[in-house]
Amino acid sequence: MTSLFSPLQAGALSLPNRILMAPLTRTRAEDGHVPGALMAEYYAQRASAGLIVAEATMAMEGCSAFWKEPGIHSPEQIAGWKKVTDAVHAAGGRIVLQIWHGGRACHPLLNDGREAVAPSAIAIANDEVHTPQGKQPYTVPRALRDDELPAIVAGFAQAAVNAKAAGFDGVEVHGANGYLLDEFLRDGSNKRSGPYGGPIENRARLLLEVLDAVCAVWGSERVGLRISPLNSYNDMIDSDPLGLASWLAERLNDYSLAYLHLMRGDFFGKQQGDVVTPVRERYRGVLIGNMGYTAAEAVAAIEAGKLDAVAFGTAFLANPDLPERIRRNAALNKPNPATFYSPGAAGYTDYPTLDDEVEPV
Repeated sequence: MTSLFSPLQAGALSLPNRILMAPLTRTRAEDGHVPGALMAEYYAQRASAGLIVAEATMAMEGCSAFWKEPGIHSPEQIAGWKKVTDAVHAAGGRIVLQIWHGGRACHPLLNDGREAVAPSAIAIANDEVHTPQGKQPYTVPRALRDDELPAIVAGFAQAAVNAKAAGFDGVEVHGANGYLLDEFLRDGSNKRSGPYGGPIENRARLLLEVLDAVCAVWGSERVGLRISPLNSYNDMIDSDPLGLASWLAERLNDYSLAYLHLMRGDFFGKQQGDVVTPVRERYRGVLIGNMGYTAAEAVAAIEAGKLDAVAFGTAFLANPDLPERIRRNAALNKPNPATFYSPGAAGYTDYPTLDDEVEPV
């Protein structure tokens, strides 16, 4: 496992190992989408990750898709996140914030009646969203006008400013999993014409404008990007996912990003293909892989030069000391899906570490 424990320079981020914590929505924010003490404890427990990518966080008001997810657009949220970053740094860790807009995955019941917005007026089908009034079908979003998009870009830029004030080490732009920026990228959800629709270079325009704005705040060497060309989550599809991934990989060389975070597959197995190879062939920066990697598979991918690091999701959720467990080849705790999104400490901060499991003398 030596390659997993070698240091990695990701832009301006000096990572002590290549076992990264993927962003995991846990819906434990307090009223007002404010991170509290429980979230600070949770992230600090996982500070041995080479890098923590904090969960999807509302870049601006009115884009909630999960009811209890955190935001980074109010003074109270900034102060709450500052407690988190202070706790992680005190434990020796590094943490970046994933900034995000839910797009058509938002719901009026989560956003004081505000309608969901998207590139095109196409609802998420065959799924429901959790709201204060129980599960509800997704609504048909309103297609954003071109003249509204500068405000979206400005919202991401302000979120980047706020993340800096909250003490993060950088930010990750969420361009994956069927949320707003990904909805513009993929032609299954983007049916618009004009400068933000049609060919890939137009569909990628909003994402690249957001990257430009966020990099202007942080410097590109502290900005990452997450993409998921194959993932059908949130009713997503693209007619040419490998072509999209390849085009993005080449285009992103124009930025000196800290890293590109690539989700390699589809949660539901509807879309198949190898996106890692074409992205690795074209992208010259630090490439992080994600989705279902075992430690052994991560080692093999890094040693073969396919990836520079791997982000682990549910394994980190259930194993706050995941790097040490991998180092010792110890058994992993099994995650409990029933508590992924439930309130409180159960299934959140109560997973044992190896030290917890040792009987006192």
